[in-house]
Amino acid sequence: MKIKLREYQKQDFKALETIIRETWHYDDFSSPKIAVKLARVFLSSCLTNYTFSRVAVVDGNVVGIILANNISKHKCPLSNRLLQIKSILSLYSSKEGRNVSKIFGNVNGIDKQLLNENNKIYPAELALFAVSSSCRGKGIGKILFQSTLDYMKQEKLKEFYLFTDTSCNYGFYEHQGMKRRLEKEHIFNIKGQQAVMKFFIYDYQC
Repeated sequence: MKIKLREYQKQDFKALETIIRETWHYDDFSSPKIAVKLARVFLSSCLTNYTFSRVAVVDGNVVGIILANNISKHKCPLSNRLLQIKSILSLYSSKEGRNVSKIFGNVNGIDKQLLNENNKIYPAELALFAVSSSCRGKGIGKILFQSTLDYMKQEKLKEFYLFTDTSCNYGFYEHQGMKRRLEKEHIFNIKGQQAVMKFFIYDYQC
């Protein structure tokens, strides 16, 4: 298996949307149509928040992405901001979309609380990290993560942080030497069921 890394390109969006939809299990709590819109909102939002991108390609297929943000150098292209706005409006155009978006509002609020309570200002953030379920365990995540560490060193960034939660393989970050700083538990009501999740902030000293 030959893994090629390159910068994010617009034509990667559809493949990455599918990877995000699967990774965060959007179909478990929404209809297929809304799951697609959710993935679009999440990905387009992440694309407003990066200075470094690497996409992993295997046999011509996009199988993973990592985005990092050097906060002091960040400038969001207008086209990315417009894509985000368009995606959010599309999600809000249906009742189900509006209801599901409340979950996202909760998650963003929890992330902000974690960052505030951690009481630390970081120079950089790992904004997005996802690998296709069909390619996990093949070292692609490690290669993407290492490319980000190389970028951080090149930019002389001493540390960075990320948000993650129990819906993801958060143990991966501990294996890569990241430290969990804070966690919060939240109970969601999804389709009449209660779901308990934990949210974390991790950081890494370069």
